[in-house]
Amino acid sequence: MDVITSHFNADFDALGSMAAAKRLYPEGVLVFPGSQEKKVRDFLEAFHPLEIKRIKDIDFTRVNRLIIVDTKSPERIGLFAELARRPGIKVHIYDHHPLEEGDLKGEIEVIEPVGATATILAELAKGKNVKLTPMEATMLALGVYEETGNLLFPSTTERDINAAAYLLKSGASLKIVSTYVKAGLGREEVSLLKTLLDNSEDLIVSGLTVKIAKAAVESYVGDAAHLAHAIMDMENIDAVVVMLSMEGKVILIGRSRAHELNIGEVLSQFGGGGHWSAASATLHEMPLEILQEEITQCIKKNVKPEMTAGDVMTRPVVTIEAKSNIKQAETKMTRYGVNVLPVLRDSKYIGIISREVVEKALFHGFGRSKVTDFTTTDVFTVSAGTPVREAEALMIEQNQRFMPVLEGERILGAITRTDILRVLYEDYLRRTQLPPEEAGVKAHGRNLASMLRERYPERVHDILKAAGEAAENLKYSVYMVGGSVRDLLRGEENLDIDLVVEGDAMELAGELAKRVNGKVRTHERFGTAELKVDGMKFDLATARTEYYEEPAALPKVELSSIKRDLQRRDFTINTLAIKLNPRELGMLVDFFGGRRDLREKTIRVLHDLSFVEDPTRAFRAVRFAVRFGFKLSKHTEELLKSTLKMSLFEKLSGARLYDELLLIFKETEPVQSIKKLADYGLLKVIHPALKLTDELSGTLSAAHDTLLWFALSFMEEKPRKWMVFLMALFSALTEEERGEALLRLGVSPKVKREVIEGLKGAREVLGKTPLKDPALIYEELSSLSLESILIAMALTEESEKKKEISRYLLELRRERPLITGHDLKGMGLAPGPEYGRILKSVLDEKLRGRLKSKEDEVRFVKEQWMPA
Repeated sequence: MDVITSHFNADFDALGSMAAAKRLYPEGVLVFPGSQEKKVRDFLEAFHPLEIKRIKDIDFTRVNRLIIVDTKSPERIGLFAELARRPGIKVHIYDHHPLEEGDLKGEIEVIEPVGATATILAELAKGKNVKLTPMEATMLALGVYEETGNLLFPSTTERDINAAAYLLKSGASLKIVSTYVKAGLGREEVSLLKTLLDNSEDLIVSGLTVKIAKAAVESYVGDAAHLAHAIMDMENIDAVVVMLSMEGKVILIGRSRAHELNIGEVLSQFGGGGHWSAASATLHEMPLEILQEEITQCIKKNVKPEMTAGDVMTRPVVTIEAKSNIKQAETKMTRYGVNVLPVLRDSKYIGIISREVVEKALFHGFGRSKVTDFTTTDVFTVSAGTPVREAEALMIEQNQRFMPVLEGERILGAITRTDILRVLYEDYLRRTQLPPEEAGVKAHGRNLASMLRERYPERVHDILKAAGEAAENLKYSVYMVGGSVRDLLRGEENLDIDLVVEGDAMELAGELAKRVNGKVRTHERFGTAELKVDGMKFDLATARTEYYEEPAALPKVELSSIKRDLQRRDFTINTLAIKLNPRELGMLVDFFGGRRDLREKTIRVLHDLSFVEDPTRAFRAVRFAVRFGFKLSKHTEELLKSTLKMSLFEKLSGARLYDELLLIFKETEPVQSIKKLADYGLLKVIHPALKLTDELSGTLSAAHDTLLWFALSFMEEKPRKWMVFLMALFSALTEEERGEALLRLGVSPKVKREVIEGLKGAREVLGKTPLKDPALIYEELSSLSLESILIAMALTEESEKKKEISRYLLELRRERPLITGHDLKGMGLAPGPEYGRILKSVLDEKLRGRLKSKEDEVRFVKEQWMPA
């Protein structure tokens, strides 16, 4: 589920940007994190241009992507700040404000130095050929004109003006824009606002801060509500009451952000009206000091008492009976979209079972077991009257994401993480400082110095700075390049750092090592060096260019500039560089549109002969596309298909093809990569008979699941993942085809033997009847490699065979006799071949559970092999 949001007190820039984001993310749900400016609310009420959900209607557990516009400050998005930091949540940020310490990080960040975020979204819509409706264009125009002061603020850029022109061409109504975008406070209003603030007092009731401001004037023709909004925007308060005495009357204006204080009820007692967040009243003239006291007492009486668990709990709760089995629990969780089920016996609560436990139980074959076998019975519970803060503290301290609310032994409801986030949201509204927007923006976007400082460990940042200073001293230029820059802009940490030097990389490495107390290893032939410091490794290379004497050949390398060095790389997203020299520290170098393609999630080659020169890039393109969730550009796809038609892959050495295949097998989602290789016709490059049938697809998926199971069961033991996938990929080929494919890949004789014999052994095991005798299971499987056993487990669909193999892996394979040949000799048995038979018989009995100790083994040997 995608959620699109912005900041508290949303303005037209936020609204227009959210509307445009909805077009870019069609499945996105629009949600404000809090209140909106009055003019925005008036606009929404007048036109109803968008379907906007309430935050309480959003199931936070279903959200997997959060799109944030016009801010990146966690303090300005309420509950969504917690969601943005949750592991697994993808965050996309579109903003025009400069980077600040503590800003949220995003998988995608589009942060540009323009006057309005609406400009950025308008440009993206135009670039993607999204046809805006007149109303969408109007909302974006409202954002551009408001944020740039009708294109007059110093922060206005050429891009803002071009965006406004594009929006007018798309049907934006200037009549509507002029109606809602007005000038700021006039001189008279500013003076009155100062008087109100100078004569204000803060009233604190049950944790809420209410500002009461008063002023007496001879006359005032402006909008008093405008002043109340200004005070709310400027102050860190939950509510405000403005008392304005003039012309024989007193005008009261109230605004509230806290649901605990219904400002409408307060002012209704003074003859006024409104709703919980906004109200007004007009009274006959009276002393403001006396009126302030009455308002104070009224506020104290109207603030709601502290919330309890019963106020915030989710109800009704989906439950499951104790007699149900694990498979039924999984079905119910899927049907109702829940992750936890309270378990009931005779309608009485006994504990809970989570999706995580259910999935693991199913994986291990316990689908028919009772849920009570896996029920957690020691979770904390609360009653409906428990203060919500107490429940919140318990959940945080005990790391408990689901809190049952009970009445005796009967379950009334439950407090979930979503409920707690909703409570935290109220806290944000009350306590978060909302600073006014700046009229202009600082220079940012192409300088990533602050990003380097914030997103890298301090020691890494210090070494990068030292590299720049050392290069400056040598009159060189040094750049951080490649994947580390790409992933920095994607919001991911990548400490595999490569530096490119316009100069002598080996000389710079030596100078840098002195500054950071590191050690250097140089490679003069290649003009490269490796710096090791504090357990970290930095690769330095002299800027190079390369050329290919013929298709699919290895490149020839020559020294060159940073631009030529970047030009020789595979895809635009890998051509980004950051300069490290002190005067330009953090400057982003982007000659080939890499940042654009990161933003648009696109894999694009640099030139039309890219695949011709190096066909392995086709495999790399697929690998990156799957890893990042990107797509290949249409032109890149066409070039790939042309390379196949020209049979250029036939000229590619098997070793290079094999290396790319192994890198794919080491990815997190290798099966998806194999499927995409098949989609592009690249599997036939390995062997003409290699096709992705339903059977092969199932085998690959089963291999992935088997490796995952093994990793969870034996966390310290690492099988050769690539070997399992290689056997799985070739499992559908005949033995002759398998040999041809391995020959094409140029694998070593050892690997070839392991693949062929491993698959053969796995097939032989699966061809036999499942065994019950653990000694026979051990005898059958112990001669196979671990990878061969795992591929056998993946190839079979017989549950008994799977149990046999898993039993061997989990219980039997590490068993050994406790007695040794030395013990046998001490017992008087003559050394010889007989020792092997004796120890095997001891192991067989031990596997069958008949020998528990060394004494049992000694006794068994004496009884069976040393007759009296």
